[in-house]
Amino acid sequence: MTDAWIFPDWPAPCSVHAAVTTRDGPGVSQPPFGRFNLGLRSGEGEQAVHSNRSALRQSLALPAEPRWLRQVHGVTVADLGPLPSPEEPEADAAVSHLPGTVLAILTADCLPVLLCTDDGRTIGAAHAGWRGLAAGVLEETIEQMQRPAASLLAWLGPCIGGPSYEVGEQVHKAFLQHAADAASAFTPTRPGHWLCDLAALARLRLTAAGITRIYGGGFDTHADERFYSYRREGVHSGRFASLIWLEP
Repeated sequence: MTDAWIFPDWPAPCSVHAAVTTRDGPGVSQPPFGRFNLGLRSGEGEQAVHSNRSALRQSLALPAEPRWLRQVHGVTVADLGPLPSPEEPEADAAVSHLPGTVLAILTADCLPVLLCTDDGRTIGAAHAGWRGLAAGVLEETIEQMQRPAASLLAWLGPCIGGPSYEVGEQVHKAFLQHAADAASAFTPTRPGHWLCDLAALARLRLTAAGITRIYGGGFDTHADERFYSYRREGVHSGRFASLIWLEP
């Protein structure tokens, strides 16, 4: 780990590369977004964000421009190659089978999940806020990868931690009506409210889908100021990126 980047600690094949940015990257964002905001829809001027994205590609020696998504807390999965399209696809996850493709997920408390096959030929990335996670964005991503779940590895990136994430009845009900064992990820606080462990919920979903090799977790974007946090900073929060790519 460096000050600017986090590199996933997982046994991915050598053809698969991944990295997570922090707000300490080599960017030009000014307060309250300083310094390495990568989100075009976070409220910062586009020129600064595009400058930061250019610095991202150069600093990590990416083989292509990241395939940014227009994320809407849904379950749509885009199947992408390395060449950009005129507009960002509206989707909350992406998969690729093509070398040189860089998938990117932007977050600021939601959970980024990176996936790859153990033969290093297919990658996936998902934006799993509570709405998308409850609706099945991880299951949709696994299905779109078109490989047996047993052949997949998953890495859970930085998200808001359980001790920082109090939720109400709507969130609690959304998960328990899907699976009773989701109760283990909730800790009661006051009437009608719980602390919610988003990463634990993702582990349950991935395991139920057949993935046994799950790594990462242990971050708390709300408590760790290396990361942007919407719950901490509100509408003035930037976005950091979780990236995964196949070697050209």
